[in-house]
Amino acid sequence: MAEKPKKYDLLIKNVRVVRPRKTSVEKFDIGVVDGKIKKVAKGIPATEAKEVVDGKNRLAFPGLVDPHMHTGIYGPLSQDARSESLAAAQGGVTSSLNYMRTGGYYMERGGPYAEVYPEVLAASKDNFWVDYAYHLAPLDRTHIGEIDMLINKFGVTSFKIFMFYGGYGLHGASSSQREFLMIGEDEKYDIAHFEFVMRGVHRAMLRNPKIKDSISLGLHCELADILSAYTKMVEGGAKVTDLDTYLTGETHDPECIDCKPLTGLRAYSAARPPHSEGLAITIASYLANETNCLNINLLHLTSRKAVEAALKMAKAFPHVNFRREVTIAHLLLDYDSKIGNNAKVNPPIRSRADVEFLWESLLDGKLDWVCSDHACCRAEMKLGKKDKKNIFLAKSGFGGTEFMLPALITEGKRRGLSLNRIAELTSWTAARRFGLQGKGDIAPGFDADIVLVDPNKSFMAGNKVSESDQGYSVFEGMEMSASVTSTYLRGHLIYDNGKPVGKPIGQYLHRPYA
Repeated sequence: MAEKPKKYDLLIKNVRVVRPRKTSVEKFDIGVVDGKIKKVAKGIPATEAKEVVDGKNRLAFPGLVDPHMHTGIYGPLSQDARSESLAAAQGGVTSSLNYMRTGGYYMERGGPYAEVYPEVLAASKDNFWVDYAYHLAPLDRTHIGEIDMLINKFGVTSFKIFMFYGGYGLHGASSSQREFLMIGEDEKYDIAHFEFVMRGVHRAMLRNPKIKDSISLGLHCELADILSAYTKMVEGGAKVTDLDTYLTGETHDPECIDCKPLTGLRAYSAARPPHSEGLAITIASYLANETNCLNINLLHLTSRKAVEAALKMAKAFPHVNFRREVTIAHLLLDYDSKIGNNAKVNPPIRSRADVEFLWESLLDGKLDWVCSDHACCRAEMKLGKKDKKNIFLAKSGFGGTEFMLPALITEGKRRGLSLNRIAELTSWTAARRFGLQGKGDIAPGFDADIVLVDPNKSFMAGNKVSESDQGYSVFEGMEMSASVTSTYLRGHLIYDNGKPVGKPIGQYLHRPYA
């Protein structure tokens, strides 16, 4: 008698399923067919599956959608994709959305995306352990004219403006804006250009009404004019009291604790002050209103001033569909953290008071998702060769996607952040925003992107336990109370108990992805 055909390719039994938009965690089995979740129910017979995995009462999260990564920023894209997407898989990330542009760093070339983006895709193919997509930055008029083509031909539905590039490079003041961005002599990357990018995105939404909700524009909100003025003061040896005096005219007791020259992360935060974020957010929001560019993502908000400005703009322009993002690093680190200059990033790590306000905003539902802003900057290039203690000689950015979920569970638990809310913040909301309709939940019809987490297995975060090629971690020495034990991508086990499984099978996500 012939054996009865199996209903499921994979059956994960005995897991506590963490779903977004729910208020509890329930014990279920998960049946998978052809890379999709077929059934989530109690007591699915093991005999109905080709492969059965005992989840051992672990938590089952939907695969993380990390919507803010920078693969290929400091090293060859093909090489970076291998190591850093493996780090993503280690942390339970199954969808990696990466910012990419022409110009200095990244592809190290100018030109139209019609020529450059196929090179990006060629370097990415067969090198990602997780599914991947790209946000692109229109740096000149040619790029703006390519927005419709990028949507229709390549499924790129999200774009970015780096507002501080108006007079700044990646790490500090740029002697030549056009040289750094590799744009023509008749081009200018300024507020007018930002307006025209928004008009280009709005035009694309009108021309593609069926997918308009998946088309959005993200903004790195800092203003070069403010950064330039404050950096000059701080690099000139300014103290906290000097800045206060400059701004308010007040005098201070010379014996006070703030009468020392600013150094390290404190100096970098002062050189790129929070009100620069707030002012940039205000300008960007007004332009979004003016251009009717309605899907706006305010990226990596770092401070009270930034969040409050974002909330005020949401009230001022209620028809604009804002999303507000925060990184795991800005939720965990402050500018007195022992990690020091390795934590240099744009916008900067802020004060402990700002960290607490970010958490307050997150718990109040005022921030929409948590990301890593993972940008692997290897140890040998991170700090200045002439002076490792000089924050202004260090490069900006660092990795951390591998610790995002454990860190959010660890810190969130003691603050009252529910597991279901964590699933929203790390999977559901970003998937919806960026056109990944088949990602972000554990329910029939969704990709079988599943992360098993042992909530009782603690570990010490750091370089030794990271798959990243970075060589250090800004989370070094932090004790995490939960561990990712297994990561499944479309029903395939890709990372298990501290080791990669098989070879990279990540697929390019042509959006919108159903």
